[in-house]
Amino acid sequence: MKTRDAAFSIGPAKFRNRVFLASGPAGYGTEYEGLIDLRRLGAVVTKTITFHPRAGNPGRRLWETEAGLLNSIGLENVGAERFFAERLPRLVDAGARPVVSLGAEDWNEYRSLLDASAAAGVVDAVELNLSCPNVDRGGMSIGGDPALVAKYVRAAREALPDAAIIAKLTPNTGDITVLARAAAEGGAHAVTAINTLLGMDLCGAGQEPVFRRVRAGLSGPAIFPVALDAVWRIVRAVDIPVVASGGVSSVLDARKFLAAGAAAVEIGTAIFYDSALPERIVEALEEECGGSPPKTKPRKGRKR
Repeated sequence: MKTRDAAFSIGPAKFRNRVFLASGPAGYGTEYEGLIDLRRLGAVVTKTITFHPRAGNPGRRLWETEAGLLNSIGLENVGAERFFAERLPRLVDAGARPVVSLGAEDWNEYRSLLDASAAAGVVDAVELNLSCPNVDRGGMSIGGDPALVAKYVRAAREALPDAAIIAKLTPNTGDITVLARAAAEGGAHAVTAINTLLGMDLCGAGQEPVFRRVRAGLSGPAIFPVALDAVWRIVRAVDIPVVASGGVSSVLDARKFLAAGAAAVEIGTAIFYDSALPERIVEALEEECGGSPPKTKPRKGRKR
């Protein structure tokens, strides 16, 4: 793998290194304060924010599989007003470099969300969640249509002209490179690949579906080969950076994503059972770059 500098940029946004927390598992980011030194990471991608608050999906929301995790959270969040007034300032005060994940169920809500983001005056990097499989409207119905991907990205560029626009792509499609090209044509500064894969499971004596919605999003080690393939193909299809996400569970996984051409890597599900992993990856990559990163004091119960 060709060694690259730790610090880099996506569009107008600068990042201290190439290791991000993925949207979802870390919540608003500050939930992991004390377990992860957020200041050591390149970025923390927040859980997806919608214009109106969302209670999320009813019933069971998480289900472990042999090699991953099924989730049907349903974009539960406090909504744009509370997020920009309360949650985002806390994340910044914790020393993190935020990337705000934005999602919507329809065009009007999306435009309102972009306006709220612009009015906040502090958003300089967003990841557009155009591919959530756990909502009835929006989500994959937007992210699976190249024309809509380009439309939503273009609107974000217009509403947030000084921010880095990153489009998160769904793998639940025939050819993800078509979506990547659409995002690039719409003006995205980068794409994130991939979101969760569709899956399901059965349980109980009657072998009934685990989730009320039946299908859910699969993350974790099981999807790493799929994500690696997607990153490899997208890197060779577009001229914008690719942020790799999906199944990273070791330093080696991160190295593979970077070797495939990714500009950065996101760690998600793995922090549930190995919260020290993001910092280990940061340290490993910094050593390869010849740097001498400051050593953080090990926290009680952390795997080093």
